[in-house]
Amino acid sequence: GRVLQALLSRRIDGGGDSDEDTTGLVSRFAGYVVVVAGFVYALSILDVRLAPLLGALGIGGLAIAFAAQSIIANFIASILLQLRRPFRRGDQIATNDVEGTVEDVNFRTVVLRTFDGERVFVPCSEVLDNPIVNYTAKGRRRTTVDIGVAYDADLDKARAVLLDATARVDGVLDRPRPEVWVEAFADSAVTLAVRYWHAPDAATLWRVRNEVAIACKRALDDAGISIPFPQRVIRTP
Repeated sequence: GRVLQALLSRRIDGGGDSDEDTTGLVSRFAGYVVVVAGFVYALSILDVRLAPLLGALGIGGLAIAFAAQSIIANFIASILLQLRRPFRRGDQIATNDVEGTVEDVNFRTVVLRTFDGERVFVPCSEVLDNPIVNYTAKGRRRTTVDIGVAYDADLDKARAVLLDATARVDGVLDRPRPEVWVEAFADSAVTLAVRYWHAPDAATLWRVRNEVAIACKRALDDAGISIPFPQRVIRTP
C-alpha cells in the first residue's frame, strides 16, 4: 500500500495539472484499497470463513453508517470538492455566510481564515450543498460606490468628473475601464454608481474603495458639485 501511494504520488505530480490535496487524497485511497484487499486475502489463506464475518461486518457497518451519517456525508463531499476543485488553497471565497482565505480541505471540513483573522471550520457537505463564491478565481473583481449629487447638478459633468477621478486612482484597472452611471433619483439626491475593477483580494478592495471615495469627493468639491445632506421640508398651516 505504501509503495502504491508513492508511485501514484509521483505519477500524478508528473502530470502538471494537480495539487497537493488531490494527490494525497488519491494516493491514500489507493493505499487503503490495497490494505483491505491484502487483509481479506490473508484471512482466506488462514482458512477463515469469510461469509459469517462479512455478515457480521455488514450488520455492524449498517448500524455505524446510521450513527455516522454526517461523517460519511462530509467524507464524500470532501472527495467531490477535491475532484471538482471549485477553489484551491490560498483562494478567497464566500460560502455559508463566511468569507475568508482557504487554508485546508480535509476529510471533514474546509478550513477558512476570515478577513478578521479568525479560523472557521465549515463542514464539507455544507460547502458542497450551498453556493460558493470564488473571489480570486478570475484574477480581478468589480466594486460599486454609490455617490449622490444635487438635483441641480449637471449630470453629464458630474459623470465626467467622477470617471476621471476614479481612473486616476492607483489600483483601479484600465481594462475593463471604469464606468459611471445614473442609478436612481433618491429623496435628496441623484445617485450615481461608480463602478471599477481591481485586484480580487479583500485588502485591495478596501484600500482602493477608500481611495476612490476620497478622490471622488475631492473632485466634486473642486468642480463645485455638491453632495447634499438628506433633508425634509415641513410646512405648517
